[in-house]
Amino acid sequence: MPQLLARHLAHPRRGEGHLDGSAYLLLTRLSMAGPMSVGELSEALGLDTSTLSRQTASMLSSGLVQRIPDPEGGMARKFRLTDEGRRRLDRERSGNVSGLELVLEEWTPDDRAAFAGLLERFNLDIERRAGRPWPRPAPQSDGTRTS
Repeated sequence: MPQLLARHLAHPRRGEGHLDGSAYLLLTRLSMAGPMSVGELSEALGLDTSTLSRQTASMLSSGLVQRIPDPEGGMARKFRLTDEGRRRLDRERSGNVSGLELVLEEWTPDDRAAFAGLLERFNLDIERRAGRPWPRPAPQSDGTRTS
């Protein structure tokens, strides 16, 4: 059964306007956390900076993100969603939700709540085991993290 879930989630929708998995992941993180540098994205997602540089370059050229100076005055430039990036992310997320609603339409409210709770626990445990607990502490003005 885990193979079926993985295959279903990994099968991207095809066609014009649909985001690939890496763009969806990066846009979602930027939507949640606000502007981030390649280094911050690397730390948050556990991905190599060279991979993220390629992915952000592709998203820049597609108009999904823009590069901005660090709003907090740091040296690294950061990436922020554009209006187009937010629109495409919202549309993709809406499609994902609609697909899940079709799968879950015959489930009871209690079954849906139990599934959501276990899925949240599963995701939090993955992040914790990877050394990237969520939610992450907010950075302080001196660059250290609060607990």
